[in-house]
Amino acid sequence: MRLDRMASPLGTLLLVTDAEGCLLAVDFHDYEARLRALLRRFHGSDTTADGVAPAGVRDALAAYFAGRLDALAEIPWRAGGTAFQRLVWAALTAIPPGATQTYAGLACAIGRPSAVRAVGAANGANPLSIVVPCHRLIGADGGLTGYGGGLHRKAWLLRHEGARL
Repeated sequence: MRLDRMASPLGTLLLVTDAEGCLLAVDFHDYEARLRALLRRFHGSDTTADGVAPAGVRDALAAYFAGRLDALAEIPWRAGGTAFQRLVWAALTAIPPGATQTYAGLACAIGRPSAVRAVGAANGANPLSIVVPCHRLIGADGGLTGYGGGLHRKAWLLRHEGARL
């Protein structure tokens, strides 16, 4: 696994990619310990070598931050996790930029309306911050709820995408 660092408006991003060029994890520089814990959990190791992420990954993230919000869909990614977690993460990618969804709404969308807490847990274990847009989940009252990178980053991402807060 290669670890790259990329500047963003939210601080330095940590990008972990595999030999095939797939993104395995994205996190913020001040959450490197969490990134490494997720790598161990989903990939069996947190051993990385410094390297540059593929140009396509870096370019798509740069384009997203420059305002081309659909650019995230161009990034090839691979996630470990359980079948349920992968189902939740795939459903997150179906929420368009500028839109939000509640945890209960996402649970219904995947056909598991009673799994609201499990959806929350899977969302919290998402190793691909921003790319798998866990920031688009909000509380039942429409308020911002926890975000691993901090609520200030979640609010910034949602404003960047044009969501009404």
